Amino acid sequence: MKLEGKVALITGASRGIGRASAIRFAREGAKLVLASRTHSELQALADELFKLYDTDSLVVPCDVTKAAEVKALIDQAVSNFGRIDILLNSAGVGHLKPITELTVEEFDEMIDVNLKGTFYASKFASEVMVRQKSGHIINLPGILGKAVMRMSSGYSASKYGVTGLSKAMTQDLMRDGVKISLLHFGGVNTTFWDRITMRVQREKMITVDQAADMILLCATQPDQLVLGELVLQPESHQL
Repeated sequence: MKLEGKVALITGASRGIGRASAIRFAREGAKLVLASRTHSELQALADELFKLYDTDSLVVPCDVTKAAEVKALIDQAVSNFGRIDILLNSAGVGHLKPITELTVEEFDEMIDVNLKGTFYASKFASEVMVRQKSGHIINLPGILGKAVMRMSSGYSASKYGVTGLSKAMTQDLMRDGVKISLLHFGGVNTTFWDRITMRVQREKMITVDQAADMILLCATQPDQLVLGELVLQPESHQL
């Protein structure tokens, strides 16, 4: 098993890409710290993984927009498992609207969850990883953190922020044995699209399982290698 003995912390673990990644990490032998806002969904996932793979999981309800809660999440992970080897920042929210229709509240929510949430988790986890002299942070800026399209002004602002944050973090942390990966997925078929009014062909999008397979590939590279940046898009959705 490629992740045996590793401790992986996943934000946004209860649904979508985070959930699918948790299943793959568990299958490969990792111990898991599962975080999201919904305790019942996290506990159901932890129970499922225990039955399937005898996975040792720590369930921590956490609002990533609150720095104190994220710090407590990291502290609980270290208290329980002694270390953090992988951080997957998969918590996210999106509103795709023309800037004339996007509300201030919707913009603030995307900045708070997508950018600040990624910063908080990365900051506090990286402090642990620097002490360990090892670790891997995987961020998901998505394709709209690398390109733009109509109705993406607020969302792209939050995701370009994640891209810039991640690239700068690489320079800060690379000499301390901490790896950073940016994964730009374009059009993943999740519940994200349930409330989006834009007409899209969801059946042609990347599946959460395909996205999670790429995350696992990233997380299981040899110690001396890092998959620094990856773009994965459906052939029909290239930007």
